[in-house]
Amino acid sequence: MAWSVNGQALLKRLLTDPRVSKDPRRHWPAWAAGEISPEWPLYTWVAVRNMFTAYGSEHKRLRTLVSKAFTARRTAALRPRVEQMTVDLLDGLAATPPGEVVDLREAYAYPIPIQVICELFGVDDEETREGLRHCVDSIFHTSATPDEVTATYAELYRLLGGLVAAKREQPGDDMTSVLISARDDDTPSDGTQLTEQELVDTLLLMIGAGHETTVNLLDNAIHALLTHPEQLAHVREGRAGWGDVIEETLRAQAPVANLPLRYAVEDIELDGGVTLRKGDAILASYAAAGHDPALYGDDGARFDVRRATKEHLSFGHGVHFCLGAPLARLEAGIALPALFARFPGMALAVAPDELRQVDSFISNGHRTLPVRLRP
Repeated sequence: MAWSVNGQALLKRLLTDPRVSKDPRRHWPAWAAGEISPEWPLYTWVAVRNMFTAYGSEHKRLRTLVSKAFTARRTAALRPRVEQMTVDLLDGLAATPPGEVVDLREAYAYPIPIQVICELFGVDDEETREGLRHCVDSIFHTSATPDEVTATYAELYRLLGGLVAAKREQPGDDMTSVLISARDDDTPSDGTQLTEQELVDTLLLMIGAGHETTVNLLDNAIHALLTHPEQLAHVREGRAGWGDVIEETLRAQAPVANLPLRYAVEDIELDGGVTLRKGDAILASYAAAGHDPALYGDDGARFDVRRATKEHLSFGHGVHFCLGAPLARLEAGIALPALFARFPGMALAVAPDELRQVDSFISNGHRTLPVRLRP
């Protein structure tokens, strides 16, 4: 059992409360009692050893290393590469015959984020890229069978172990090599040495979270504009900007709907007589918080690029705020306007109610996004 936190104010409070931990080994009795097995669909989400499941000084130690990949300067330096990827993809899509259906999630929303993060971490081998993508999709598949869960876990560590071995033999100008250097340095001056599992699990976090969430952001933004032509008109006629589209998409359709798990370090008294008991698990429900009536009124579910209040928690809050948020915004800020400028007559190829969500209560996106680029 876990408490689902849906209100934005309460969620912000708990995300910054030092009495709330992300470390199951220290603060989740079910883990300590051996009740959580590798067959559980959410096992990878709690079993990894990286900054995602770290608490206090351990989290600061791990985040310090990874933050080097996402400095403002390094993110800005990626702009020309993202622009070129976008042009190349659009040139390829332009060859599609008029009236032919294209799955934009597969053909456009996926390639940019996964290529950027793989280049950043030096994942050069195409087979490894495809394998990692498949494993990450499976990790987000929260209805997976025990056999799928255990097979994914084994394949994931085989691929990441191979990446680490290859980069140890031939280091490059990439973040995987930087992390390996930190792992292999026997006398780090800043106390940030990684264990081998922390190294591999950090790569899993960065490569996985570094593309899946942005795929959903692009997917949901394209879908929202195609199903709300009046909102697209606001952008085209200058009454709103692409930044408004991005932030409203993040609010209305959070790329991560629910994020497991956090744990109460001690009893926490909440309003209304509710008490989170020590060891209770907590689910951060970002999608629900984005529709909170206390903040957005009765129309929180409505997509409105001119909404005055677009505040959201889709990148988290507090010390666990997503390091890749500026990169996700950069990618979306390039990819979305370029797509709609190149194909102004683009339209969904199916009725909106025929689209199906991905099989996950964590990831929030569509299984496919079929469109006709030109009538």
